[in-house]
Amino acid sequence: MTDRSPATQVIFLGGLGRSGTTLLERLLGEQPGVTPLGEVVHLWERGVLGGEPCGCGEPLPSCAFWRKVGECAFGGWAPDHARRVLVLRRRVDRTRRIARIGHPDLGEYVDAYRRVYAAAAEVSGTATVIDSSKHASLAWCLSAGGIDVRVIHIVRDPRAVAHSWHRSVERPEDGRPMTRWGPVHTSLQWNAQNLALDLLATRGVPVVRVRYEDLLADPDALLAGLAVELGLDHRFPHVRDGVATLTVAHTASGNPMRFAVGAVELARDDGWRAGLPPRHRHLVAALTRPLMRRYGYAGETA
Repeated sequence: MTDRSPATQVIFLGGLGRSGTTLLERLLGEQPGVTPLGEVVHLWERGVLGGEPCGCGEPLPSCAFWRKVGECAFGGWAPDHARRVLVLRRRVDRTRRIARIGHPDLGEYVDAYRRVYAAAAEVSGTATVIDSSKHASLAWCLSAGGIDVRVIHIVRDPRAVAHSWHRSVERPEDGRPMTRWGPVHTSLQWNAQNLALDLLATRGVPVVRVRYEDLLADPDALLAGLAVELGLDHRFPHVRDGVATLTVAHTASGNPMRFAVGAVELARDDGWRAGLPPRHRHLVAALTRPLMRRYGYAGETA
């Protein structure tokens, strides 16, 4: 593979799941010169080993795009190599370890991502790739490992996030229920991921924060502002009057929305206001209050 990594811009979407990262990736991924990859952190287990479908609907190992990426990056997708990356992830990529991220295996772990990013850019002929892996610890690893990464930190009202994590949702890949969390666990995770991304910004890594609610309130203005920050085309012809027109995206993993094609209404989901029990709303607000204030949610009542 030709090493194009210095010329490949990596945009990393970080935040707790159910905060709108997949939606934002789909909107940015329609821009010329940009290739959305989905949650690359799950590529190895769910895609290479598990054979879960790409966003195009084909099992990832059979997808023409990902097959070429694997050949370009590693000479092909090898189960043993995928398992090796998972071993490295368990050793290196943990939120509790970000204060001492300099693990001896960090270089090998980050190199797997570097190769995927560079290969995806080469196969697609684009200069920018998006990784919506979300995990703050991976963003820390990529930065510490020498990858020039631009981070978009996506936040959403923790009460809405708690409601989303508590709902029963079937995975479109196989019909199995997606993971569910209670309000306490969601609150702790919301605090941990957002604090870790805030801290990353203090280490000189370019981080821009986006609120899910602001994205849905005025997608044209927010996307244009992001494009300026990221050096992308500031025009978004696929977004008009609160509706986005999406094409097929070769994403490795993520929210079911990654399979959406055609017209998608950009409507804010406030179902938590009626669907989240009052005791849960109050509990989540109490556990997350400092960061709610920081992100401008303290004045928003249920």
